[in-house]
Amino acid sequence: MKERGIIFNSEMVRAILDGRKTQTRRIMKPQPKPNENGGFSWPSNICQSMINIKEMMQNNEGAWAGIAGIACPHGGVGDRLWVRETWMPDAPRDGTWSDIEFYGCKDSKLSMIPERFRKPEHCIHRASWKGSELVGWTPSIHMPRWASRITLEITDVRVERLQAASDKDFKAEGYPLDRELTGGSTDAFCWFRHLWDSVSKPDCNFESNPWVWVIEFKKVE
Repeated sequence: MKERGIIFNSEMVRAILDGRKTQTRRIMKPQPKPNENGGFSWPSNICQSMINIKEMMQNNEGAWAGIAGIACPHGGVGDRLWVRETWMPDAPRDGTWSDIEFYGCKDSKLSMIPERFRKPEHCIHRASWKGSELVGWTPSIHMPRWASRITLEITDVRVERLQAASDKDFKAEGYPLDRELTGGSTDAFCWFRHLWDSVSKPDCNFESNPWVWVIEFKKVE
């Protein structure tokens, strides 16, 4: 079993905590390219995986499942993902951790935080913060493993075109129950398309129908 970090924005973190999000789609890089035979030329890592699963295919097992399990950069079934999200350290107010170390003042580094406070319970996570706006949030990409409060176990990995997702899949991406969060829409497809296009580059928008890794997971309690 391997562990890898994976970034989610605050909206998706809340969906995971609520149990609404059990899937994520990530762009395959590089994208397969159309060839003269009407098919696709696959990235080198996928081609190697096709060789590696030859025996699996002979055993009538799913070829795509085998490719995904070997080649997906986010891991295979049974591997774990620790969620990276926007956060900041939260110092005890008992004088055991100075404000300089807490707020990151004067170019202080995370390594200045005493070992005993390097735990999720000594962090504030923006997705769950309900107080007044704070200054000094640390971007998710800079979250260390010890600050992560959510661990996911991969239950399935597959490869498909983005538009191949079903209504059930769209809902498993974290479809909100609150209509205010969907712009009033009751259509999971419209919600997901808007969500995807809001965070994707133009050449990988929903209309372009890119190839994606589909990762299903469950939250580790």
